[in-house]
Amino acid sequence: MSKLKFIFAAAISAAAAFGTVAQAETLRLSHNTGDTTSWHQGAEKFSELMKDATGGDMDVRVFPNAQLSGGDQMKQAEMVGRGALDFVVTSAINVTPIVPEMAVFSLPYLYSGYDAVDATTAGAPGDKMKSIMAEHGIVVLAWGENGFREVTNNVHPIKSPADLKGLKMRVAGPMYIDVMTALGANPQQMQWTETFSALQQGVVDGQENPIGAVIVPQRVYEVQKYITPWHYSYDPIFLGVSQKKWDSWDAETQAKVQAAASEAMDFQKKVTREGTAAGLDKLRAEGMEVYEPSAEELQAFRDATKEPFDKWAAKVGPELVELFQTAIDTTN
Repeated sequence: MSKLKFIFAAAISAAAAFGTVAQAETLRLSHNTGDTTSWHQGAEKFSELMKDATGGDMDVRVFPNAQLSGGDQMKQAEMVGRGALDFVVTSAINVTPIVPEMAVFSLPYLYSGYDAVDATTAGAPGDKMKSIMAEHGIVVLAWGENGFREVTNNVHPIKSPADLKGLKMRVAGPMYIDVMTALGANPQQMQWTETFSALQQGVVDGQENPIGAVIVPQRVYEVQKYITPWHYSYDPIFLGVSQKKWDSWDAETQAKVQAAASEAMDFQKKVTREGTAAGLDKLRAEGMEVYEPSAEELQAFRDATKEPFDKWAAKVGPELVELFQTAIDTTN
């Protein structure tokens, strides 16, 4: 071999070796809201932190609007569970078709405020839910926040259960179908990606979602006139990873992923709560009519949703509900 050919071959070999060493592992993260939400901000934060922690060796690509599951927000967790997706940011209610126990977070009027929420997600109840999710092939790395779900519609202010009678209400999951039915509404389960246009076209009259995480950033105020902050149900989100992917990493890598996830979801929760705190003023400024119910009016909603509470408490398991209620009682 001539000297020139030898040098050329050595250069190609070195370049190939370098490329193999430097090539980043590309990982996919799916979530089911748009790219203006705190869900997306938390996911992007996680991607940034992972890049920094691994020196660019791990590249987390974020896909909003459930793109990787054909727009099906319920399917994302199932795909992560079998290893078809790496990461997911989704809410508890979205995984209830495969993990009914996750509905415990969203039982109507379980929580009175953020202290009660944090006592469960950061305590024994949160740990229990992580172990249940692990049985379905998903490692829950950290809890974030969708928030307290508030009701909006285009027909009239909602001041009592009677005001919901006959309204076509978009809902996200099976438990909310039962809740809205108990309140006299006509619930229609629908993907979030289809909801804005359905509200715009009058296919449904209203919907329920958290203010800071969804209603404001997704500009629901453009297609809804009335909102009642009734805090009837809470919905956490979580950042989860496929058990198969998790098990493929060594302990050092797992520690980096865990640290990035915890920091990212702490950031996401902070952004969500700040957005919620300023949300009602924003919605008023955008022309929505806000009705804030009294304690007596809230009790009427609580009483009207007792039947679905009891039904779903039995479905998720009395011991699990008791675990949550015990943690909540420590904040009272």
